[in-house]
Amino acid sequence: MSTPLEDYALLSDLRTGPLVSREGSIDWLCLPRFDSPSLFAALLGSPDDGRWKLSVVDGRVVERRYLPKTFILETTWRSPTGTARVVDFLPPSDHRANLIRRVECIDGTVRVEHDLRVRFDYARSTPWFRRVDDTADGRPALLCLAGPDALLLTGDPLRGTELEEGAGADTVEGGRAPRLVGQFTVAAGQTADWELTWFPSWAERPEPDDPETALALTLDYWRDWAGQLDVDCGFDELVLRSLLVLRALTHRETGGIVAAPTTSLPEEFGGSRNWDYRFTWLRDAALTIEVLIAHGVTHGATLWRDWLLRAVAGDAQDLRIMYGLGGERQLDEQQLDHLAGYERSQPVRIGNAAAEQYQADVPGEVMIALADLRDAGVVEDTYTWGLQKQILRYCEENLDRQDHGIWEMRGRPHYFTHGRVMMWAAFDRGVQAVERHGLDGDVRRWHELRERLHHEIHERGWNDEIGSFTQTYDNTEVDASLLQVPHTGFMDYDDPRMLATVARIEEDLMDSHGLLHRYRTRSGLDGLEGDEYPFLICTFWLVEQYARTHRRDDASSLMTQLAGFANDLGLLSEEYDPATARLAGNFPQAFSHLGLIRAADAIQESHG
Repeated sequence: MSTPLEDYALLSDLRTGPLVSREGSIDWLCLPRFDSPSLFAALLGSPDDGRWKLSVVDGRVVERRYLPKTFILETTWRSPTGTARVVDFLPPSDHRANLIRRVECIDGTVRVEHDLRVRFDYARSTPWFRRVDDTADGRPALLCLAGPDALLLTGDPLRGTELEEGAGADTVEGGRAPRLVGQFTVAAGQTADWELTWFPSWAERPEPDDPETALALTLDYWRDWAGQLDVDCGFDELVLRSLLVLRALTHRETGGIVAAPTTSLPEEFGGSRNWDYRFTWLRDAALTIEVLIAHGVTHGATLWRDWLLRAVAGDAQDLRIMYGLGGERQLDEQQLDHLAGYERSQPVRIGNAAAEQYQADVPGEVMIALADLRDAGVVEDTYTWGLQKQILRYCEENLDRQDHGIWEMRGRPHYFTHGRVMMWAAFDRGVQAVERHGLDGDVRRWHELRERLHHEIHERGWNDEIGSFTQTYDNTEVDASLLQVPHTGFMDYDDPRMLATVARIEEDLMDSHGLLHRYRTRSGLDGLEGDEYPFLICTFWLVEQYARTHRRDDASSLMTQLAGFANDLGLLSEEYDPATARLAGNFPQAFSHLGLIRAADAIQESHG
């Protein structure tokens, strides 16, 4: 059995996002970026696919937590001979990518076990190791190289380690890829530090950080950022942590926001619905910006707008649904057959073929987020407004084009009702920009297209037979994305047609635990095999709907249930399997966390 996702913690330096288990094993790490090839991939296979484990011999974890308002992880171990505290963190930096692990003995003595297995390029590249004894501070170091990647591991306890399984002191001599192992005794009041630093293999070897200074700077960074947040609701701690997660998934230099830091964590254990989420979806990023603005953060939102301008610049008429963190457009999908997969779920994929899809809702999501920025007082200029006019031209040119929907279905395209509503929203925000903010544009034409879509959606998206809006114009299924219709302003939350649609969604998509599926997979519309667990954001959308239609008790009850699915550190994945009480799907998931924030805000506003 794979380590349950709820046992993992996220670390972040706003460049990458490793996962460390409750037992002290870093099982997933990509350097230097979220979307770089992994050097630890035990999450998707076995320990020999790469990990870095620090644990106390004969010990057990008695507590773990983030230092308040940070992503500095503190884990307390207790053994028969003593107690130790392990601190894991990545210092936010513009010029280096490094991971620091500290062990401090609190009382007695503890024996610390160290197991490092570096496997570059998703465990496809065997590294070469050699010891280094000439660091500036005199600490011993280990240099690890493979192709374009290099790692420098520093720390006093390296003097007691051994390279096992086919490795000599300075070379790798065949056989299985080596691992660095060792045990060290740490007594009360003593501290041991390790630092793992990535750098290009052709570059000059970096000097290690001072761990104490790096820890102080990391603490200050996160608390300074959290200090600007405005959080006041009945779920303050979870909302605060969710806002921090959204920041942690934002690339510091480019402003791109990854949907999740992982790939191929399955939507059904043992299934094939396994996708790479380490890219910037315009939809996810736009929805993230909306909640950041609602909680007082405009700077991060402006960074994303700048990212969008760079990604789309020069090619707005070929708008993509997702890009790489730097705005890259080529995200070819591949399968890694050598990795067993999380819970034997195959294939393991990198890249994402859905990048080639047309999804009609995306321009609307972007226009809503940019309108929120404008309403929050962020000034438009010719460049930023010019981009939005290009997006509206793109919408008009694709007005009659069928799409693959918000859930990236791999069947044939359709007219998805949610997508058509989002198109309406795009033109609506264009009209508002001219009429409320005095910007220039073809407002008469946008009025016309907005009204045409409004009529079309009520005519073709509504089905009298089932008394509900439908997933597509040509079927009688419902889709949880329809819960987003009132969020756009297309209709009120308590409009009779909306309430009827909610009732139908409850009937068709809600499981026996009160959780929502995205849609009924057995309809075959998505063109995929297998099934999937309930999607957390969909149920958060239902909480929001309840809260905004005077079903406050239902909203609070469901919200409390969903809050209970977060792990002890407040992290959520994409889905939840109520049968096994396990988180599923990529982890942690920006979509789920922004859904939690919006749901909590809606409940708070319903009492206001």
